[in-house]
Amino acid sequence: MYGQCFGSVAGSGMRGGARRRHRTVLLDIVHLQTNPTVLPHTIAWVNAKRPTIAVSLGDPSGIGAEVTVKALQDPDVRSLARWFIHGSNHAMHVAAETSGIPIDWVRVAVGGDRAQYEIDSDYVVLDHGQVLGLFNGREPSKAGGMASKAYVEAAISDAMRAIGDPRRADAVVTAPISKESWSLAGYRWPGHTELFAFRARARRHCMAFASPRLRVALATTHVPLMNLRDLLTIGRVFDPIDLGNRLCKDLGIGSPRIAVCGLNPHAGEHGLFGDEEERIIQPAIDMALNTGIHVTGPWSPDAVFRDALLGRHDLVVALYHDQGLIPLKLVAFDTAVNVTLGIPIIRTSPDHGTAFEIAGEGKANPSAMKEALRLAARLAASGRMSVGTAFGSTAEGPARGEWNQSGPWTP
Repeated sequence: MYGQCFGSVAGSGMRGGARRRHRTVLLDIVHLQTNPTVLPHTIAWVNAKRPTIAVSLGDPSGIGAEVTVKALQDPDVRSLARWFIHGSNHAMHVAAETSGIPIDWVRVAVGGDRAQYEIDSDYVVLDHGQVLGLFNGREPSKAGGMASKAYVEAAISDAMRAIGDPRRADAVVTAPISKESWSLAGYRWPGHTELFAFRARARRHCMAFASPRLRVALATTHVPLMNLRDLLTIGRVFDPIDLGNRLCKDLGIGSPRIAVCGLNPHAGEHGLFGDEEERIIQPAIDMALNTGIHVTGPWSPDAVFRDALLGRHDLVVALYHDQGLIPLKLVAFDTAVNVTLGIPIIRTSPDHGTAFEIAGEGKANPSAMKEALRLAARLAASGRMSVGTAFGSTAEGPARGEWNQSGPWTP
């Protein structure tokens, strides 16, 4: 079998990038021959072109480099794609040495000529240079904000490159940033989700989370709780129902069952504790029902997540950040993956923060990063793009209420 694979490629007449891509696959075959325990999980990829995935390392004072190095040390994860890491090669080295992991990637200066051509490796660090100004480390900083913003902007740019460009990424995985670091650096973006949506000019988008036990989509994201009453609209509740339904289908759920939380205690008790359920949430559910989506609610928030864990719902739409994230992190802290829906870029992220308190100690658990890398590779390899629409589908960018609460966001 291996001889046939080598012979067929050697005599195929391939040139340039195609030959280099297949050479990478053939090197994997040699790895499989010498590591038979890896074979059952990776043989399916040998004859397929693996996706290229850009990874941004997040805040350099956090655990982003460590969880990335550890996750890509797993041969199952490593075999799924070609990995291009935007960040500090120095930070990757330190993380590898602290964790006792061999340094086996290729370093390429992100601004050098070599970075503009196809690189014959499945594991590349596009080095943005060592980050200076981290005087105390393990805490938010202006330098950390500037560096992490540059990493993710470069990854987004790679995802938006033209088809055929050697640097084009099929998906992006983002390691955790510090929103305080971004603020110290002068960037007023609330987080990754809003930045990705703006760069992709996506008017409809939402933050969602996938885990083996629970899936959640949010109607609002990083907004003050006191502003919630003014932000919720019928359309804002409809979007996560619709986009969450598409995500479930992309994950292989043929007929998703979507549940929608109420905003008030006991889902308002028919107006006794608030009218948002009748005035906003129920009309959004009716809109979704009219499009053929199987959606129910509004459900009492204190019971609907238990029902989802019991298998009665495939995805729960929560109306605000902590309503959805508290139950999710209780049951799936190490396995939940953040997915940005409604944009033409496949973007995933581990559902945890920078963990400054343990950064540099080799203690970080890479499980959530592994899941984020796996999901990005799975969605990219499947070719499904229902998570978003074409670039430039709108001329103005997102028209979402939370974007105007604190003034215009800086680019």
